[in-house]
Amino acid sequence: MSHNVEHLVVGFLVVDRLAELNAVRVSRKENMSLVGLGSIRGKRVALAKPQTYMNVSGPAVRGLLDRYGLTAAGLVVVYDELDLPWGSVRVRPKGSAAGHNGIKSLIGSLGTSEFARVRLGIDRPGRERRAGEGARFVLGRFGRAQKQEVEEAVVRGAEAVESIIAEGVEKSMAVFNRRAQGLQQEEE
Repeated sequence: MSHNVEHLVVGFLVVDRLAELNAVRVSRKENMSLVGLGSIRGKRVALAKPQTYMNVSGPAVRGLLDRYGLTAAGLVVVYDELDLPWGSVRVRPKGSAAGHNGIKSLIGSLGTSEFARVRLGIDRPGRERRAGEGARFVLGRFGRAQKQEVEEAVVRGAEAVESIIAEGVEKSMAVFNRRAQGLQQEEE
C-alpha cells in the first residue's frame, strides 16, 4: 500500500507503516486517538495516532497509558522535528521539550520527560524559517521530489521504533544515531 503523504505529518506515516508491517488495524476510537492493538517483535503494543492538535496531545496520550496500565517508560513517541535536517532520523531516550510544543504537552501531562522519542527531520536545507511558519510547513503538501525521501524516512523511522521495542533505546541509539552521523560526514 502506498501512502498518500500530501496532508499527513511524517510521524503518523511511521505509525501507519508499523501497522501495515505488523498487521495492526489502527481504527479504534479511544481517548481522542485512533488506536490499534497487536504485537511487534513478539511484544504487545498499542499503536496510537492522537486526533487532537499536536500541541495539546498530552492528555490523549496520558489517557491511553492509564487505560492500558502503562507508564511513560513504555512509551515511544514518533514526531516531526523542524530542527533536524530533512529526512534524518534520531533516537533519544528522554530529554527536555527543546521548544517542541507537542513534547511540552506530553511532559506536562505525564509529569516526566523519561520516554523514548524517534525524531524525524523535516527542515529543508537552505530554507529560511519565519515565526509561525512551522505548523504550516509540517501540515503542507510534499512535492513529488520529496515523496521518495519521505518514504525512506518513514521506513527508517519504523525500523527505529521496532528496534526500540526489540532491543531497547540505548542499542537503537547506537545504530540509528551512528548511521545519521555517517551520512552527515559523507555529505561534508
